[in-house]
Amino acid sequence: MIIGPKYKIARRLNAPVFEKTQTPKYVLSLTRKSKADKGRPKAKTNFGRQLDEKQKARYTYGINDRQFSKYVKHILATKGVNQSEKLIETLENRLDNIVFRTGLAVTRRFARQMVSHGHITVNGRRVTVPSMQASVGDVIGVRVNSLKSKLFETLEERHKTYTTPAWLSFDLEKRSAKVQGVPKVTAGDLLFDPKAVLEFYSR
Repeated sequence: MIIGPKYKIARRLNAPVFEKTQTPKYVLSLTRKSKADKGRPKAKTNFGRQLDEKQKARYTYGINDRQFSKYVKHILATKGVNQSEKLIETLENRLDNIVFRTGLAVTRRFARQMVSHGHITVNGRRVTVPSMQASVGDVIGVRVNSLKSKLFETLEERHKTYTTPAWLSFDLEKRSAKVQGVPKVTAGDLLFDPKAVLEFYSR
């Protein structure tokens, strides 16, 4: 997915949607930029705000516009569900996101590469599709031939201070995780407003 200048995009969206913009260096850059800028920022229209929330969600999970649109339109066509919760569930259940959430990868981008290059298995089968939707009970692991890869050489050290989300369990010795339930992400942990995203596509 072609993104563009990440610092500029994050400043425009007013959210650290890339790993690169979640560092002290970016905070310093943001401080300098705010001092250089003069005048009040223009108030955004409702459409502009909704568009920003959509972009925040896309960039956070690293999804292209076509695929993201497909997710949301499918959810909007589904009756009898909490659509905001369903959107979060769909995004969190992506295989690349689960690899990231379990700590196997330090970023979603690296998680996507791990899956694409065949390092990850689902229920014992090698999978190369980062967008694959995992289900409750699925076991996500590292392919046997990849266990000694440099990709995972710092895993034990990182997991000393890493907390796996409650809806996932992780076996460090086996290098595998299990989806134990429906993804739960609190509003405070999100960089975007799911309701505004849905409103954007409901116009």
